[in-house]
Amino acid sequence: MDGGGWSRRRFVGALAGGAAAAALPACDNAPAPATTPAPEAEAGTSASGEARRPSGPRPLYLGTYTSAEGGGKGIGLATYDAATGRITGSGTITGVGDPSYLALHPDRRTLYAVDERDDGAVTAVRLADRKVLGSRGTGGAAPCHLSVHPGGRWLLSANYGSGSVAVHPIDASGALGERTDLVRHTGPPPGPGQEGPHAHQFVTSPDGSHVLAVDLGTDTVYTYRLDDKAGTLTEVAQAQTRPGAGPRHLTFHPGGRYAYLANEVDNTVAVCSYDPASGRVEVGEAQSTGTGSGTSYPAQILVTADGRHAFLANRGHNSLTRYAVEADGARLRLLGTVPVGGDFPRQIAFSPEGTLLFAANQKSSTVTVFHVDGADGGLRRAGEAFPSPVAVCALPL
Repeated sequence: MDGGGWSRRRFVGALAGGAAAAALPACDNAPAPATTPAPEAEAGTSASGEARRPSGPRPLYLGTYTSAEGGGKGIGLATYDAATGRITGSGTITGVGDPSYLALHPDRRTLYAVDERDDGAVTAVRLADRKVLGSRGTGGAAPCHLSVHPGGRWLLSANYGSGSVAVHPIDASGALGERTDLVRHTGPPPGPGQEGPHAHQFVTSPDGSHVLAVDLGTDTVYTYRLDDKAGTLTEVAQAQTRPGAGPRHLTFHPGGRYAYLANEVDNTVAVCSYDPASGRVEVGEAQSTGTGSGTSYPAQILVTADGRHAFLANRGHNSLTRYAVEADGARLRLLGTVPVGGDFPRQIAFSPEGTLLFAANQKSSTVTVFHVDGADGGLRRAGEAFPSPVAVCALPL
């Protein structure tokens, strides 16, 4: 995961034994949390910003590593209070190995998880009764990200270990079919300190015309066109970062013409322009994360639905960087950093209304929650951290 050639599994294996995780109780037969309509379909996407009044407990799904020391037993189940941010654990969905990243189908009936193992797979879970609908091989090693195409017919996944991206069909029940395509990133050559490609993210552009893969190993963002009938990929463009940047995660501004790239290896972010007609991405100048010298392994960047603020998770610095978004998305202005209240924030996500931000802290085995001030982008802690074994993903609905 870093520029020193560590494998993703070795990085996970370097966890300090101090992951004081209170494992969630196994409650596979407990009632499924009620869901309320919300537009979010993928862990960590921008919040909707709709002025709805939160009421009642909301579902929260938690990703982990089942094979790591102190890890979980499967997908963690919890609820949260949308007004206070308080989290309450409610059980575990077992039968899913190393579910380190989660995504929701647009119809909100099916949850998808990567099985981040050498023999990578993706798994579908029906939420009504928490039944595991089966798994399909991704054709690569250590899948670390997945997303559902907006039409709900295709699942996109990124294989970090082998530097490839895969497409799986989704049937009417939410179950997955056999893979329809697999593309390995063979060029450009790996960046400084990298032994090969490392696909880290695979998402759809806001206009729906293209799917984009971010590869840490080749310092490249690849743009593909997805055949919506055949489920096959055609590459249409490549955008290179500066050598050794190690791009990890791309998030679009709601206007659809700009995106923000978190660079894991060189501890920077960059504003990117996006052309919907061609799918071409242009990567701008590297900018500071506000974390000082040293490597802070920037993990994920989020943008509020109104497009006014952005937040970046920094794992080494254990902080969240705040940015003001200016010039209709074309510029980021650094506002400062806020302590995350945990160790190694691997992933962050908004609640559907955008009033809460959740941080999954891998090494401290906790999830911390913040109230988000819509006016100035301020962050305020929402109570005590919630213990969750090797927390690497939080998906609030």
